[in-house]
Amino acid sequence: MPRTQVLCVSHKEDADGIGAASLIRTAFGGETRLVDYPGLMKELEQLKTNETIKSLYICDLGLSKANEDQFIDLITFLRKKRVAITYIDHHDLDEKIKKKIQNLNVKLIHNTNECTTVQVHEAFRSKLTDHSTFVAACSAITDYMEDRPLASKLLQKFDRQFALLEATVLTFTIVTHQKDSEYLLYLVDELSEAKYPHDIPNAFEFARLQAEKIANIIQVVKKEMKTMKNLSYMEVTNSGASMVVNFVLGMSGKDIGVSYKLREDHGIYAVSIRGSRTCKHHLGKIVNELATQLGGSGGGHDKACGAVVPKEKMMLFLKKFNSKLK
Repeated sequence: MPRTQVLCVSHKEDADGIGAASLIRTAFGGETRLVDYPGLMKELEQLKTNETIKSLYICDLGLSKANEDQFIDLITFLRKKRVAITYIDHHDLDEKIKKKIQNLNVKLIHNTNECTTVQVHEAFRSKLTDHSTFVAACSAITDYMEDRPLASKLLQKFDRQFALLEATVLTFTIVTHQKDSEYLLYLVDELSEAKYPHDIPNAFEFARLQAEKIANIIQVVKKEMKTMKNLSYMEVTNSGASMVVNFVLGMSGKDIGVSYKLREDHGIYAVSIRGSRTCKHHLGKIVNELATQLGGSGGGHDKACGAVVPKEKMMLFLKKFNSKLK
């Protein structure tokens, strides 16, 4: 069978991953698979036996010290099978790993100063549409990167309030469907076919329900949030950690907020971390190293990152993290 398949593996949990996948679909067609960060290696392992893939695009799926060597091994295997690979991301990436990726003749598009969808737009804009530009602008908004050089130019092409509304509706719709993989793929299809988030059936209702849930969470955070010297933190039970963490940060007066939710089936905590504008630490680098030392994984941006921490080491993670924020 001739190898003709284009495959995009992208991040499922936010508008940047969904948006990047939709732009790849617009530019190159093909199939999309959406995963969370821990799911990337499992997906690449499954591709080792796939004989139809010609081109692979990996979008918005950052690496950590815990998985970067495995990533190199897997893409080395795929390159030996003559699969063309393009890796597009904006999370912190070790320079040694960058060189290894490039030495495999993988096309690496990596800029920590722009979100992934904006980088996809910049790289392939000759194959994209005006609507793709709007999707990229919305993705930058939801990743808090709309003030960056490329993103700000894209956002200037649209009414700001309209873009903010559409970005919020898209984000809330994604969050409410994290356990529905088919629906998330449907969103990729709709965006690639030049649909606005408000065009998607029931999107405003999904956004309303999410806004209602967030309003209720505010009261819970006020009651249950705790603090250490250099950070605030809270365990989450009835919502996602990433939804709560900004409230933990904002209400505490600290420069760093942490929220975490137990995934009992895996014996780990999923951790979300945010820093204020005045935070002087690169949180992604600190968390990457610390989580790996404790048998987990982590990483991300300077002021927004995440981690996976073994259940029994969550409080130790918080104490060590706090001590590093001097």
